[in-house]
Formats: sequence, structure tokens, C-alpha cells
Amino acid sequence: MAEPILAVRDAEQAAAQILSADIRDFIAGGSESEVTMAANRAALDAVFITPRVLTGITGSDTSATLVGCQSAVPAALAPMSYQRMVHPDGEVGMARAAKEAGIPLTLSMMSSFPLEEVAAVGATLWQQLYLLRDRGKVTEMVRRAEEAGCAALVMTVDVPRMARRLRDMRNAFVLPAGVTAANLKGPESALLHKHAAGTSGVAAHTHKMFDPSVSWADVSWLREQTELPLVLKGILDPADARRAVEHGANAIVVSNHGGRQLDGAVASAAALPAVREVVKNRCEVLLDSGIRGGIDVLKALALGADGVLLGRPALWGLASGGAPGAARVLSLLAEELTEAMHLAGCQDVAAARKLRVA
Repeated sequence: MAEPILAVRDAEQAAAQILSADIRDFIAGGSESEVTMAANRAALDAVFITPRVLTGITGSDTSATLVGCQSAVPAALAPMSYQRMVHPDGEVGMARAAKEAGIPLTLSMMSSFPLEEVAAVGATLWQQLYLLRDRGKVTEMVRRAEEAGCAALVMTVDVPRMARRLRDMRNAFVLPAGVTAANLKGPESALLHKHAAGTSGVAAHTHKMFDPSVSWADVSWLREQTELPLVLKGILDPADARRAVEHGANAIVVSNHGGRQLDGAVASAAALPAVREVVKNRCEVLLDSGIRGGIDVLKALALGADGVLLGRPALWGLASGGAPGAARVLSLLAEELTEAMHLAGCQDVAAARKLRVA
């Protein structure tokens, strides 16, 4: 009998009993030696909250506004590609879970369901974008996002090329039959299923599609294409954070792509305070990479974040039980955060952001 999922962290073990080894590795793995992936957790584990006592509160309000959207907790779901490979519910199921939890869902450009089918669920939706060699496909995606009622665009800025993910290369990883990039149909999609020793089909597809020369000029170009709020995901250097504000970003995500890009990059939690300091309140600051529970959300708030993006744990939840499994993980995140805030003496998110850390 499977152990019950009692904490957000438990979802990974539950999913591991279901998924094939190559798909587990695709989700769990990082780049090269996975030093940065480990550093993300170490950095969060090294943060200690100084709780306030005798505050007289009877409960904690976890609600927040993120990029103009109401959220039941200061969190949104991170963009994660090809979700049908873990469960037939895929991104549609994740959208149902997000709607039930009352949090935004960031839909990957590499979704395995078309944007319009995911949007039909009615969850608050942010559309993620990569800058492709074919700018026409990017413009088309922007228009589709606007027409589907997406509340924001999230431009991922740290993938001019996909890093060497050795687990995938050793597994000669390809997507399962029937799973593809539903929003980017074309002959390049065949690469996602082309098996070759020592290579990854997903990496081959990325190298074919992505523009390796992406620059700040492209941010300006995208800003001109739409009036939707623009979020830049993958900022670590305070100088880049400053430039993001200057180029019209409404929010930035301090992220190292979950340790899946430059191995040896600074941990996201370690980079957060300096980024917050330089942007002040000129744009929102979210934290991504390494969040594994409600206490991590509280730590992110205390470090200066307005909220977080939750990635792998939600995908493990989807794998272990479809939309209800993902919803269970999100419910636990809210439960853990509520308890952590109350124990830290925080009546609301604003109070959590005033906590001292050591």
C-alpha cells in the first residue's frame, strides 16, 4: 500500500513508484554535475526564520496579488513542458488543480495540450514564451494568449540554448509516442521522438527552434507586441534586474531554471536579496527553483520575494494522481504555509515579508 502524501515533499516518492526511469530523470535532473540544483536546496535550508511571538492572531491570511492576479497563496505554478508524459490529464489537469487551489498557472510554450484547451478550464493563466528563431511563431503565440484571456506573458530569458542534461543524454531521452509540443506544430517536432545514443530528442528540438542570440532588444520587441503584463523569468544578477525594469518588465522571476541551465550558477534564494534591493518596488519579484513546501514560501517572502513559482512538486503530484494528485499537492502547500505563517506570528503576507532571517 502506497504511503499517504502528507507533505508537498512526499509527492516525489509517490510519483517515483509510477513513472519510468527516463521520465523521472527528465523531471528530476539538472545540468552537468547538478551542482546548482543541489545549491538551490542548500540555500533555502540555510535560511532560518526569526518568528514573532505574542502577536494575538487567531489565524493567517495567505492571499496575495501576483502580477495583478488574485491568488489564494503567494505562489503560481511554474511553466513545465510536455505534462502529458507523466499523466494523460497533462496541462488540462494541472489547470483544473490550479483553478481549485485558486492560484495562477504558467503554461509552457512547450505544452502538450493546445493553449486554447487549457484556457477553457477557466484557471488564471499566464503564457510562457521562449524566443524562437521564427519570430512569427512567437507573435502568433502572443495573439493566441491574448485571445484566450491569459493574464500575463512570461518570457524565459535563461535558455539561449539548452544545457547538457547528462541524465537525458545517457537515457537517449525522447518523448513518449503521442506527446508533442502541441502549440508548435511543424516538421521539427519529429526530433522530439528521434532516438539516438548519447543525445536527447528534447535538446535536439530546442537547438533547432530556439534563437541563441536573444538579447535585450528582443525584450523591447516583445514589450511592443502586447499590452499584457510582462514577466522576465531567469534573472539572477542585480544589473539584469535593473535592466528588466528599464525594459518594461512588470515582474521578474529570480531563477536558475531549477538547476537545469548553467551548472555552477548562484542559487536562486542566495541571489534574491540583492535583486530585491536594486529593483525596490518598481516591479514584483518572484522566486523560482528549489521550492518544496510552505516553509520555503515563507522563507522566500522573508528574503524579499512577493511570491514564488512552484515547479517539480506539482508535476510529481500530477504524475501520482492526475488533476486530483496535483490539487492535493497545492492544498498541502497552502496548509503548510498557513501553519508556518501562524507559528511565525504573521497575520498576512505583508507581515511575513517583515520577518528577520538568519
